[in-house]
Amino acid sequence: MAAPAHILDGYKVLDFTQYIAGPTATRMMAGMGAEIVKIEIAPAGDRTHELPYIKNGRSGYYIQQNIGKKSICVDIKQPAAIALIKELIAQVDVLVENFAPGVIARMGFDYSTVKALNPKIVMCSISTFGQQGPLAHLPGYDFIAQAYSGITSMIGEPDGPPFFPTAAIGDVSTGVNAALAIVSALLYRERTGEGQLLDIALLDAYFNCHHTAVQMYSLSGGRIKLTRGGKHLSYGAPCSMYRGRDHYIVIIGGVEHQWRQLCDAMGRADLKEDARFRTNADRVAHTEELYEIIQGWLTAFPSDDAIMARLNEFRVPAAPVLSAEEAINHPHLRERGTVTRMHDQLIGDIDLPGFPLKFSAFPDALKLEAPTLGEHNGEILKRYLGYSGARVEELERSGALYSKRV
Repeated sequence: MAAPAHILDGYKVLDFTQYIAGPTATRMMAGMGAEIVKIEIAPAGDRTHELPYIKNGRSGYYIQQNIGKKSICVDIKQPAAIALIKELIAQVDVLVENFAPGVIARMGFDYSTVKALNPKIVMCSISTFGQQGPLAHLPGYDFIAQAYSGITSMIGEPDGPPFFPTAAIGDVSTGVNAALAIVSALLYRERTGEGQLLDIALLDAYFNCHHTAVQMYSLSGGRIKLTRGGKHLSYGAPCSMYRGRDHYIVIIGGVEHQWRQLCDAMGRADLKEDARFRTNADRVAHTEELYEIIQGWLTAFPSDDAIMARLNEFRVPAAPVLSAEEAINHPHLRERGTVTRMHDQLIGDIDLPGFPLKFSAFPDALKLEAPTLGEHNGEILKRYLGYSGARVEELERSGALYSKRV
């Protein structure tokens, strides 16, 4: 028996996802060796085919979210397409979808139908607000869930409007949560033989990102209501954004031993016994005064490298605020594979976020690439369902199957 290519080698996933949250879940599983059969709805397929950056008619956005998957594109309005999807459902371990609640049921693939076709299947539904509840019927995206979760209210200057983070933090974390739920359900199935339905919501994932606001509000009886702190952390000091020569620099010293290390780095042992800064609560109460002292010390350095060398020497947690370009080219991120370069069949080489999970038994990341629209129509239908070449051609002529080099 051949050794597995990776930890999920042999598992088969039918992927009805689009945009980011759902595709992240299946992308994570692809990175662990599962075979992902992506069902794209003709003629556009996953709408991220249209999103920038476009090169040679190919979307980098689509490539990033769909590495390692195989694409089938079908006209869901045709009975032959519905029939082949039902046949595929019987052959896979997992079905993942992230349509709005109710859409997958209207397509004819609600959980009861799917379970009847494949009693052991794990079905995962990903949505903004979940499958039930007063908000479940509303349209939503990452930033919508973020706003409802209370997270957006925490970002920005204290007296200004809240800001968007320009990254898909909620979508990606929801996809990771979904992947965790799926592999856990597969483990449960290995033990019991039973499949199940999973309901994963962006709102739930976002609310789980609160590490202080919820418990502090609850335990204080509502007296503590954390909100935007701007350049300062509202409950720990020092923990702020400082101006270096070329970058802003994050310095963290709220924990007692780190505060003392920062004082030593600054050559200011006197600050350790200063009544304004003796405890974290004291330092939070005098955040602006402390900020000016530390900022004044930093201005004497000739470079950001010199600042970082001094802070690192005393093991003070600190980092320059790198641009995306600087992070992409940072040697640490390159060495770890945090940033990876892959070759795409249409656009050539492209830098992308690498696979974030590391396994000692599988030390090398799989060499994967993204499909073109409907690229694997024939391969999957022949291998999974035993369709003949003539049958595949017939489905293509009828429009039940569709393909395009994008």
